Amino acid sequence: MSSEDEARLSLADVPIPDHAPPIPRGLLSSALQALSGVTNAVFRPWIEDRITLVWLENEAQRLGMTRFEEGPNELARRRRLRIDPGEVTIGLHPVLLEDERLYAHTLVHEFLHAAGLTAHSSTHDELTQAVAPSPSMRDSPLLQRMRDGVLGDSKKQHWTCKSCGYEWKRTTVRRPTRCHKCARPL
Repeated sequence: MSSEDEARLSLADVPIPDHAPPIPRGLLSSALQALSGVTNAVFRPWIEDRITLVWLENEAQRLGMTRFEEGPNELARRRRLRIDPGEVTIGLHPVLLEDERLYAHTLVHEFLHAAGLTAHSSTHDELTQAVAPSPSMRDSPLLQRMRDGVLGDSKKQHWTCKSCGYEWKRTTVRRPTRCHKCARPL
């Protein structure tokens, strides 16, 4: 196996541990504290007792998921009436065990969904960052490997400026907004 292949991350190759996903000490209580006063967190009073943590299957292409056991209509009714959400499952990908900070960030992200902040809103993002900030790309070998995997599988390997013709190798997942040479919008 080449070092380039080792650098790429295949989520399907990560073994699923025999133990349940761990909860870092004090993390969920910090998240609950951050939710005090957030009116959209309608399930806050019950959620700590209603969640079950599981590992996601290796085929999952996501790091985390939240699943309410009640159907969408019943869940909408429970949100409207601000009553117990029932059982909630939070799934985490085992690859997160490689990065403590990304693990904590993903767990808090999913926990906030379970507490009732089901949309990816600015409030949800701010609370997640306040309780468990996401590691930067340079501080997380896991994020770097995930980025390299996406870039390696991408059809677009270079960016070309239509104004000046400058071409450079793609190093980011997102399309750049400006040319590196002439600074004109792409």
